[in-house]
Amino acid sequence: MKSTQVLLRVGQALLVLLAAFTLAFILLTALPGDAVTTRYSNPELGLSEAEVSQIRESYGLDQPLIIQYFMTLTNFLTGNFGYSVNSGTAVSNLMKSALPGTLTLAFLAFAASIALAFCIAFASTLPRLGWLRRTVRALPAFMSSIPSFLIGIVLIQVISFQLGWVPVYGASNLQDLILPVLTLAVPISAPLAQVLVRSIDEVYTQPFVQVIRARGASERWIFFRNVLRNAMMPAITIAGVLFGELVSGAVVTEAVFGRAGLGNLTVQAVANRDTPVLLAVVVTAATAYIIINLIVDLLYPVLDPRLRRKANS
Repeated sequence: MKSTQVLLRVGQALLVLLAAFTLAFILLTALPGDAVTTRYSNPELGLSEAEVSQIRESYGLDQPLIIQYFMTLTNFLTGNFGYSVNSGTAVSNLMKSALPGTLTLAFLAFAASIALAFCIAFASTLPRLGWLRRTVRALPAFMSSIPSFLIGIVLIQVISFQLGWVPVYGASNLQDLILPVLTLAVPISAPLAQVLVRSIDEVYTQPFVQVIRARGASERWIFFRNVLRNAMMPAITIAGVLFGELVSGAVVTEAVFGRAGLGNLTVQAVANRDTPVLLAVVVTAATAYIIINLIVDLLYPVLDPRLRRKANS
């Protein structure tokens, strides 16, 4: 891919990120009232109207919306996310403490979902076990229909309480990740497996597969060296999209398992109407989503020689 094309893709990604920030800002500021008034106008706190107005001024909420927008945008570009209305802590510090746990959970769940999807796709090609193929092909539709919170509750009941494989209390750091990772991986792997199975079926109908089989290649060789490689392109596309959903899925999963992370931070911010924290979470999630899709987009020519030749022509 040429440098101009790379710069064009990066520019498009930046425009999408700006649009996401603008939309999030508009939606959060369109709510009646503001977070400071909601938080500090409680008579039990004993603050006067002048003191509440002074707090609003410190957050820049006394300025017109257009001024607030550009002030917030400028601060975000410099890494200043403002301060939490609820706790007064710098939002950047809250994000630094919450983000590592969520990213660890997201990446492990993403890897587990890919492994699960490939296992389903491979089992769906087994020639001698027709009943297994039919069962496996029905799994993705069933997996995608189950809510994440229900998966988490079932896993806790079966794996922790019934089988005792993962302790409910006193679990190690590794054990503490097993159930949340599985809870996120199951629904994410379902659409990935569906796309992969469908792509494999389409590739098997191509003439070159018959040619390779006629040359005496084994079915395992054909699957791993030819069919799977050509079927990966649509799966890579949907994988990039699904990774962006892991952040939203982490909100429910971390709430079910009581994990400290971005999801738990989001739940608390929604409950307290902490606008600066919510805006930082939305922009962070949008940034991760856009970066992943940009990487997938730039990897297309590397993985597909046809696109590489087209880009160089």
